[in-house]
Amino acid sequence: MRRALPRAGRRTVGAWCFVDHMGPADVPIGVGSDVGPHPHIGLQTVTWLLEGEALHRDSLGSEQLIRPGELNLMTAGHGIAHSEEGLGARSGRAHGVQLWVAQPDATRNGAPAFEHHDDLPRVEMANGEGTVLVGAFGGAASRARRDTDHFGIDVALRIGAAELALEPTFEHAVVVMEGAVEIDGAVVRPGHLGYLPVGRDEIALTVTEPTRLLLLGGAPFEARISMLWNFVGRTHDELDLAHDQWMAGDDRFGVVRSELPRIDSPMPPWRRG
Repeated sequence: MRRALPRAGRRTVGAWCFVDHMGPADVPIGVGSDVGPHPHIGLQTVTWLLEGEALHRDSLGSEQLIRPGELNLMTAGHGIAHSEEGLGARSGRAHGVQLWVAQPDATRNGAPAFEHHDDLPRVEMANGEGTVLVGAFGGAASRARRDTDHFGIDVALRIGAAELALEPTFEHAVVVMEGAVEIDGAVVRPGHLGYLPVGRDEIALTVTEPTRLLLLGGAPFEARISMLWNFVGRTHDELDLAHDQWMAGDDRFGVVRSELPRIDSPMPPWRRG
């Protein structure tokens, strides 16, 4: 597992507040990788697989298999719980990205929701092609929900040079999933984050091997967020309450119909004696 965001000195890129790159890895056929029921508040989870497949279950009653090229987007709002089961169990391979988007004040205390998209728009580029996960890019727009002005695109590039147009009012990040790219003289590989501040209207990439990357962008987020485990809020008091309610089995998060055991919330570090 490689965590590209958050990291020291960079907590958000637009509303994007978390990026975990899983694999690529071999897993036992019939076993796969499981994440038991756990809660979220104040964010959207964006699940994108490159290899393998996984079963999503949540406390709304959703049960959705996700495969490469498909998108699961879950909105936590005031509270939801979910599990991810059997990643790689059928294929023996697991490779994907889990992203979070911080919800703005206008929606972060609203109702939870879930949606699945298997017909994402594609964009042809001079040296590759892209799949628009969220938002709009290159004249194509995803139907996936978004509560702030942000976008995400999966880009597959061939060896050579590539230039991508950027929205100058956005900040942007490059997350490499396979291969490597050179940006402004720096090489970005898996496990690193290439950050571009507001004001850039294009990005020039030098590709020396076939490369797969995520380009993320968005308007700078409206507030400073506070995160604890799977909770995104604004204050420690909000996070304390979410922790206590999950551990007490409060109705706030509902029930996930899964045979996997619930995962306990870690004690907030500011409460450890």
